[in-house]
Amino acid sequence: MNRCLKLQYELIKVINRQPRDISRDETLEWETVHMASSGRTAWLLSLERGIDPEIPACAAVVHDYGRIITGVQKNHAEAGYLPVQEFLKSTGLFTSEEIATIALAVKNHSLKTEVGTAIEEIVKDADVIDCYQYGLPFDRPEKETRYLNWLNGKK
Repeated sequence: MNRCLKLQYELIKVINRQPRDISRDETLEWETVHMASSGRTAWLLSLERGIDPEIPACAAVVHDYGRIITGVQKNHAEAGYLPVQEFLKSTGLFTSEEIATIALAVKNHSLKTEVGTAIEEIVKDADVIDCYQYGLPFDRPEKETRYLNWLNGKK
């Protein structure tokens, strides 16, 4: 079993502990689906780009950690930055350097017009592609631009 799968198991435990009687911007069911399929999408994008897929896929798995624990979309990327580091550390799956890399991708994944590290870019693309594949509309033009760039091979 690779670390990405182990991480998904641990994140499902976190999702299952979240209160279900509060108003959430996204359902916990969606968080579970999006977490898993974003990870798979990032794995494939990494292979396509010649990058070892494990850390980018893990970053995609936890990219919405802030929204999972707060229930709020607004500023969720930044809100997840510190808590995801504690979560990743608690799993015992990652080195300090890997935790820093994953947390940075979490923090920056909503900055769709900015170019970040290769791992950040994979997470941003996986997020957009995953939402689109489920028929969710582009809520910001930069998401559509990013999707079209990927679709047309501009990555």
